[in-house]
Amino acid sequence: MSSTNPKVITTSEPTRLAIEWADGHTTEFTAPQLRAMCACANCVDEVSGKRMHDPNTVPHDLTQNHAHLVGNYALSMTFSDGHHTGIYTFRMLRDSDPAAPAEGG
Repeated sequence: MSSTNPKVITTSEPTRLAIEWADGHTTEFTAPQLRAMCACANCVDEVSGKRMHDPNTVPHDLTQNHAHLVGNYALSMTFSDGHHTGIYTFRMLRDSDPAAPAEGG
């Protein structure tokens, strides 16, 4: 089972976020990847679950800053497009690893 406990979270450059998990695996995201997967109420309808924000509209040169912990279970950050309401749980970040092999394939 993969760990959802971060050991080190690195945001040393505004276009990338890296998380080293307690099991030694590292997950890396670009700022556009993180912005595109936001599941806040502004991006995903709370009732229907329909995505309201089109991930294809995220600028390729988007940056992030002010990453901070939300309790002991998530991260939040501000993006250069002004968006700041997303909460990215550690489970969501680990499960959304862009380098992970696709399931069922």
